[in-house]
Amino acid sequence: MNNQPLSNAACGFSFGKLNSTTVPIKKESCSDTFPVAEAAAPAPVKAAVLSVNKVEWGLLDSPWRKVDFSVDNKEALVNSVTSFKPSCDSASEARVLLLGPVGAGKSSFISSVHSVFSGKVTNRAMVGTSSTSFTQKLRSYTIRRHGESGDQPTALVLCDAMGLGEGDMTGLTLHDVLAVIKGHAPEGHKFSPDQPLRAETVGYVKKPSARERIHCVAFVIDATKMDSYRKGMGSTFQLLREHISDLGVHQVALLTHVDQVCQDTARDITNVYRSRLVKQTMEKAAALLGMSTSYIVPVKNYSSELDVDEHTNTLLLCAVQHILQYVELYFQDLTELRVV
Repeated sequence: MNNQPLSNAACGFSFGKLNSTTVPIKKESCSDTFPVAEAAAPAPVKAAVLSVNKVEWGLLDSPWRKVDFSVDNKEALVNSVTSFKPSCDSASEARVLLLGPVGAGKSSFISSVHSVFSGKVTNRAMVGTSSTSFTQKLRSYTIRRHGESGDQPTALVLCDAMGLGEGDMTGLTLHDVLAVIKGHAPEGHKFSPDQPLRAETVGYVKKPSARERIHCVAFVIDATKMDSYRKGMGSTFQLLREHISDLGVHQVALLTHVDQVCQDTARDITNVYRSRLVKQTMEKAAALLGMSTSYIVPVKNYSSELDVDEHTNTLLLCAVQHILQYVELYFQDLTELRVV
């Protein structure tokens, strides 16, 4: 059995050097809450549309990343994820925390990945439509592959939490994010900005083991809202990335709803890496997050569909594969530190 993730060559991306210091931020600026976001000035709609018409629409002659959308590659990706096992003996699962603004598609991504492995569209993680975070508690979802002998658990666990807010009391705080990553937060913990997770909190894990910590963080960004995120959201991401990197945890990013920013991609998801709109939106996401585009992958979550689509599945599997590559880096780093 091959315990290593399938080569990223099948999904069109490769490792880049982790850059967690794009924007220097003083340590003393860290508090239990994020900076209050500044209101963004409304952009002239007509000018924005003209800019898109002139520059961003259309398909490139060749894809800027190559992805094999064949059925054979999709099955190879499924088998690779299913057979993945952490290289570190102290952990049997890969725990991945999804972080992003309210409504970015964190819970939808979890349900979509679950749909890939179950063979039918399911809503494993409940999704809301309001402007406030529907997810209030820490929930961990083990991805299971449906088979003739029943559902078999994989080593992948996707963790859902409250969405990031744009103010100091509207979402998940920096303090609680770091507590979750360190493994202190108990399963089912209900987040509250005015009641940070403390040692006195019911269920608080005082000495978390390697299997209780987070092994990779995946930021989730909505492609349709790239031009409407407030300035403070960028500072929030920069602050998060710096402190998460200090914990030795690698980060990637998922750009959701790419089919809603490009008609060509909506008609055929295999056009995603030929789309000028998607490419430019990804560059905007990279600037917002302060990371290279090599860490960012586009995805289309299932929303109104009743049946799974093979090409959508492939794109979702490529995202999972991307995540697992950095999970494995975490375990390699952990093993090397123990040897030293």
